[in-house]
Amino acid sequence: MENDEHLSGPAENDLSSRARPGDTDAASGVPASLGTDDVGDSSAADSPHTPERKCILTGAHDARDNLIRLAISPDGDLLPDVRAKAPGRGAWIGVDRAMLETAQAKGKLRGALARSFKGKPLNIPDDLGQRIETALERAFLDRLGLESRSGALVLGSDRIEEAARKGRVQLLMHAADAGPDGSRKLDQALRVGRDEEGSGLRGVALPVSRTILAMALGRENVVHIALVDRAAAQRVSHALARWRGFIGLNDGAEPRDSSRGLPVSTVPNDTDGGDAVEQNDTGGDAAGQDRRD
Repeated sequence: MENDEHLSGPAENDLSSRARPGDTDAASGVPASLGTDDVGDSSAADSPHTPERKCILTGAHDARDNLIRLAISPDGDLLPDVRAKAPGRGAWIGVDRAMLETAQAKGKLRGALARSFKGKPLNIPDDLGQRIETALERAFLDRLGLESRSGALVLGSDRIEEAARKGRVQLLMHAADAGPDGSRKLDQALRVGRDEEGSGLRGVALPVSRTILAMALGRENVVHIALVDRAAAQRVSHALARWRGFIGLNDGAEPRDSSRGLPVSTVPNDTDGGDAVEQNDTGGDAAGQDRRD
C-alpha cells in the first residue's frame, strides 16, 4: 500500500503539486485537523466519496486532489507527480514551497520520505521546489489548452466584456503583465453582469505573462481569459489554486477574485481531460476506493 494514508474521505494523485492552505476545507468539507475516525464518521451519507491523504510533513489530512504526490523514478530520483499517474509507492505533501524548502534544508523532508518509502534509497534533488512549481504551472496551462479546444474559453477584450456584461463569465483571468486599464474595464463588466457592483469582485491576476499564455493557447497575444462554462471554470480554478497555493499566493490580497465560490469538490478527477473516472494505482476503476500499490 502506498503511503497515501488511505482514509474514507476525498482523494486524487499527482506528480508535482501542493494544496494551498486556504483550499483544504473547501475541497473536502472536513477540517484538516480531523483524524481518520472523524472523517469516516461523517453523517453526510449522500455526499460523494472523497478519499483523503495525509501530508508526511504536517500530518494534516486533505483531499487527494489538493495535495502533491511524490514518487520515485526507477533510478531512485524523487520526482513530483502532480497528475498522480506514476506507478508504485507514493508520498503526499500539503505545504507550500517555502515550507517544503525549509523542511528540506533541516532534513525533515528526508526523514519523512525515508519512513514513507520504507528506507528505499532515494535522491532528493536540490531544486525539488522549483520542479514542483514548474509541473503545477504546466498542469494549469495544459488545462487551459484543453478547455480552449473544447470551446469553453473566450478571448479578446471586446468579446470578454460582452460576455461578462451578459452574466455569462464564470471565471475571469488577467496575465501578470496586463495593463491596469483593460483589467479594470473587464472587472467592472464582470461585476455588472453578476449584479455585484461595488463588491470589489475582480478577475484573477495570473502569475504568468501574456507571452506564456499565448504559447500555451497557440495564439499571438493573450492578455485576458474568460471561461463561460461553470464546470470548465471549476477545473481551471482548481488547477490554478494548486499552483498559486504552492508558490504562496493563495493567501494574498484577492479575497474577491472570480475564482472564489467555485468549489473544487465538484471538479471531476480528469486532470488529463479524460473521462471523470477515479482510477486506482494499477489503472483499474476505483469505484470510490483509494489507490493502492
